[in-house]
Amino acid sequence: MIRVFDAPRRLVYEAWTKPDIVKRWLWGPDDWRLAVCKMNLKPGGGLRFVWRHDDGQDMGMSGVFREIAPPERLVFSEIWDEDWTDGETLVTIVFSEHAGITTLTQTVRYSSREARDAALKAGMEHGAAVSYDRLAELLQS
Repeated sequence: MIRVFDAPRRLVYEAWTKPDIVKRWLWGPDDWRLAVCKMNLKPGGGLRFVWRHDDGQDMGMSGVFREIAPPERLVFSEIWDEDWTDGETLVTIVFSEHAGITTLTQTVRYSSREARDAALKAGMEHGAAVSYDRLAELLQS
């Protein structure tokens, strides 16, 4: 996924690495809110996200930071509590800036093509797009 933000990469990077900011935009669809956001921002440090649906249902994910290179790059693993992606995924986020405009490139490597296809079918792209729309608004405020 590639998204361009009208903001310096330092701010976009902080929006991905400060839990109080992450909770303001990383919801996915409007009926899911990020209820838990914990990060130990160091290589080998853990992360934990739990989204809560309006109906009370939770969807949680844990992971480990593999690489942290502020403000250029984040790499971390993800594994969902209900393992619908068939194992751990690896997420790489690259932040590049030109003239105050930041391009964020997010790559998610799944355990298999079938796992990737299942994530796409579940609406992962739509949820990410909605979240990044929310982040763009937040960065402008």
